[in-house]
Amino acid sequence: MAQRTQIYLRAEQRARLDDFAHRRHLTMAEVIRRAVDAYLESDDDIEATFGAARGIGAAVPSRDEWARG
Repeated sequence: MAQRTQIYLRAEQRARLDDFAHRRHLTMAEVIRRAVDAYLESDDDIEATFGAARGIGAAVPSRDEWARG
């Protein structure tokens, strides 16, 4: 069963979300639910943060390798 949840969006976020949902014939709530599901499915924090760039986690050096200056 779904539970009502309220969030605050910036005007630009709301407009983009409305447009995205409209083009896909989905409700705004369904788009948000799918986005949350996709975000929560990720086990790797770097992959979740940089999800648009798949595989970036392997390219990020450990802190030990960072240049100190």
